[in-house]
Amino acid sequence: MRVLAGQVVALRLFDLAYEIDLKRAEALWSERAGGTAARSRLVATPAKAISFGVPPLALDLGQVALTIGGVAQQAQASARLYDFGIVAVALRLPVRDVDWLGFTQVVNETDRAIGPAAESAPWEAILARLRGPLHEALDRPSATPLQEDYLLAMVNRLEPGMTAEALLNEVDLVPLLSGETRPLAEAARRDLLRHRFSYYPDDLVVLTWDRAFILEPRGETDVADVLEMANAQLLEMRTYDEMLDAELPRMRDLVEAARRRTNLLAARRYSRLARRLHTLVAEVTELAERLDNALQVTEDVYLARVYAAAMEQFRVANVSAAVDRKLAIIRETYSALHGEAAGARAELLEIAILALIAFEIVLSFVRR
Repeated sequence: MRVLAGQVVALRLFDLAYEIDLKRAEALWSERAGGTAARSRLVATPAKAISFGVPPLALDLGQVALTIGGVAQQAQASARLYDFGIVAVALRLPVRDVDWLGFTQVVNETDRAIGPAAESAPWEAILARLRGPLHEALDRPSATPLQEDYLLAMVNRLEPGMTAEALLNEVDLVPLLSGETRPLAEAARRDLLRHRFSYYPDDLVVLTWDRAFILEPRGETDVADVLEMANAQLLEMRTYDEMLDAELPRMRDLVEAARRRTNLLAARRYSRLARRLHTLVAEVTELAERLDNALQVTEDVYLARVYAAAMEQFRVANVSAAVDRKLAIIRETYSALHGEAAGARAELLEIAILALIAFEIVLSFVRR
């Protein structure tokens, strides 16, 4: 079994900012970096079947020098900016005319060289190269951005006449998908191969948590683009989750501090806290809804199945549910603060009325 043409694509996604002005970013990149930029769309899929809500901005970053398995190589670098603040950086390493074991070795060595456990990788340098020209297009840039990584093993041409079924019968995909050299237990093998999809006899997609194998003889990139979008949605949901994790203890401290200081200005203090929490809930809810609509799937059943499986495999729904629970806590706190502010205002009004009555009584005695 020989892989005549393919590539290994290493993805690293960063939570670059709260939002990105893509129109401004396109102008800045052309003006300051002198690079090419274009709005992305799925290549082979009709726009009415599946499309981006707001098409991301694709940037060409040229060649990047890498050392894979002790051999110096050149990878093609690119980046894709999403309006909800995520940048996906891709390094593409071409593979030509190797046997299957050699292809698996290239995939695993690429992961060791520039994957999450690599000691020296080009990701931070690429991120700094992006941040400089694009700074003005970033709304509330992240000081220490969260990251996600994903590895794609893509085969575009096998030996003539080789179908996806024949490939599965002839080679073992598990070492490629797991990165392990030791044999895995049967249950682990079944779990790795569970998310497996084909549309034509000669194409195949196998998804795992941090890797995917794609056999695509027509050279289309729609499946890879959908997997990148799913990773971007996971990273953005993780960002919301961590932001709310940090906000909840701070919110409790502010509420306790406001309750300890009981004075005539309590109503104003509660109102300020309530407005702050309401603003936070509104911002996160708006961005979460935009994130849900980032990729619209209508008629392409095959890509819809791949996308749904990726979202399930990445456990995006679990992170989203955690965000919803924390938003519910903040909403309840907002309602309680709003009620306490109204009560404090009522108390202040009652005190004012009682003071006026007392003043009238005293005044009447003085007149007598």
